[in-house]
Amino acid sequence: MAKTKYDQIYEELRERIEQQEYGFQQLLPSENTLVKEYDCSRNTVRRAIGRLAGEGYVQSLHGKGVRVIYQPGHPSEFMLSGIESLKEAVARNRKEYSTKVVCFAELTVDERIHGRTTFPVGEEIYYIQRVRYIEGEALIMDHNYFLKDVAKGLTPEIAEQSIYEYMEQVLGENIVTTKRKVTVERATQIDEKYLKLGDYNCLAVVSSMTYNADGVMFEFTQSRHRPDKFAFYDLAHRVR
Repeated sequence: MAKTKYDQIYEELRERIEQQEYGFQQLLPSENTLVKEYDCSRNTVRRAIGRLAGEGYVQSLHGKGVRVIYQPGHPSEFMLSGIESLKEAVARNRKEYSTKVVCFAELTVDERIHGRTTFPVGEEIYYIQRVRYIEGEALIMDHNYFLKDVAKGLTPEIAEQSIYEYMEQVLGENIVTTKRKVTVERATQIDEKYLKLGDYNCLAVVSSMTYNADGVMFEFTQSRHRPDKFAFYDLAHRVR
């Protein structure tokens, strides 16, 4: 998909903030300055700023401007409020990463899979196990279930890069909503086989159900994280 001017402004300002060109507590350039720089409307600039505010990068101050409130995450931080792929998350945290597919299967949903994912019995799905390496360490075990009718043509090679990037840029899918649940669970034999758990016998587990623009739940994913390396955060606004 071609990027809109709004996307361009959002991504470039986010990059400048993450690179600390605009540092913590510093004000962004004025709205007038950004309108001239990008040759766009005020509404386009405001939309981009609004998205940055919604993701915790900036805060608008009435009569003063827009202040940067982003601080680089340490350890690696994953956003619960937004929808970002691991590739996007580690890029935001300035980390190196790679993915290894250890299982790739085409299955029909049975009662057991239905009980775990809520996909209807009889649906055709891809089931993928992926080990995620960050800074050379195996830190995440992903169990991905994707509807074949939506995530058409998935391959292990695509799964080792970015499934969301493929779906958005190649298939033209619009990924809209994710519901997440965070739990702490005992390590399984698969976790112990692929992750370096050391003395840990449990993991932080994020279970996600993701929907497209048609309201179809096309993905169920369980991401199992080594507990010492990750922080999950959300952003909330107090309403008076």
